[in-house]
Amino acid sequence: MSVNKLISQRRSIRRYLKNPVERKKILECLEAARLAPSADNVQPWRFLVIDDPEIKDKFSKAVFSGIYSVSKFAAKAPILIVILARLDIIANRIGKQIQGVNFYLIDVGIAGEHIVLQAEELGLGTCWIGWFNSRKARKVLNIPKKYKIVSLLSIGYYEKRPHKEKKRKALEDIAWFNKID
Repeated sequence: MSVNKLISQRRSIRRYLKNPVERKKILECLEAARLAPSADNVQPWRFLVIDDPEIKDKFSKAVFSGIYSVSKFAAKAPILIVILARLDIIANRIGKQIQGVNFYLIDVGIAGEHIVLQAEELGLGTCWIGWFNSRKARKVLNIPKKYKIVSLLSIGYYEKRPHKEKKRKALEDIAWFNKID
C-alpha cells in the first residue's frame, strides 16, 4: 500500500473489537519505531507494552479516572503502549539549552507515528492518548524517574467503516514557499 493511502485512511480509533492482537504484529510495530530517525541518533524512545489483561485493567482504572475519564475508551483496547523518553541523554539536554527545543519529544513523536502507520498497514487501529494521569501511571507500573512518560497508544482491531474524507485545512493555508504570505 502506498504511504499516501496509508496516511489518508488512518483514523484515531476509540472503539475496539475484543480480538487479541498477535504478539508478532506488536513486534512489527515496535521494529518500525526502532528504525525511526532521531536527533544525533540518540534514540531516546522506550516502549512499555501492556498486554496482560489484569495489569491493563489495574493501570486503566488508575490513569483514566476523575478528570481523565474522557480517555477511558482506551481501557477496552487489547494493547496499551506507554511511550517513554530516556531523559539523561546529553544531546537532548544540550539541544534544549541551545535551541530551546525538547528534541526528545520530536524523536519520540516520530517513533510513535512509525508504530501508528505500521499498525494501520497490519489492519490495527490506534489512538494517541495524552490525557491520562501520568503520576499514577508511573506508580502502577513502577517506572523509574530516568524515563519521562510522554504519551500512550491504544492498539487493537476495529470494525472497518466506509472511508470518509478527513477535514483538514487547505494546503495553501498551512504551507508557503520562500516567504510567509
